[in-house]
Amino acid sequence: MITIHSKPEELNAINKNALMEQLGIEYTELKEGFVSGKMPVDRRTKQPMGILHGGASLAFAETLASLGSLALVDPLKFEIRGASLTANHVGAATKGWVIGEATLIHKGKMTHVWDIVIKDESEVKVSVARMTVMIIPKDK
Repeated sequence: MITIHSKPEELNAINKNALMEQLGIEYTELKEGFVSGKMPVDRRTKQPMGILHGGASLAFAETLASLGSLALVDPLKFEIRGASLTANHVGAATKGWVIGEATLIHKGKMTHVWDIVIKDESEVKVSVARMTVMIIPKDK
C-alpha cells in the first residue's frame, strides 16, 4: 500500500508494466502534499522535432498528482481519478531529464487540486499544470 512514508524504490515498483515505465518516469520524493519525480527527455518522450512532447509532460504531471492523492487516502475505501488537467508549455527541453514537482493546493473531501511545475535540469520551466483529482468512495 502506498503511503506518505513509502520510499522511492517502493513507489517506482508500482510503475512496472504501466505507462510510467514506458516513459521512464521515476519518483524521487513523496510527503504529505508534495511529490517530485523525473522523466527522461529521449526517444520515448520527444516529438519528431526533437523536443519534449507536450503529451509526455501532461502524462508526467498527472502521474505525480495522482500519486500524491493516492498517498492521502485509504485505498481500501477510496479510488482516485483525474477529473481535469490543464497546462501551459512555457519552454522546451531537448535532452537530459525534466524534474516535476507537484504541490497540493486544495484538499477537500471529494477533490484534491495540485499545481505541477516541470523544469529542465538547468531549472528552466518547461510546463506548468493544474490538476483536479476526484476522490471516489468504493462500493461496500
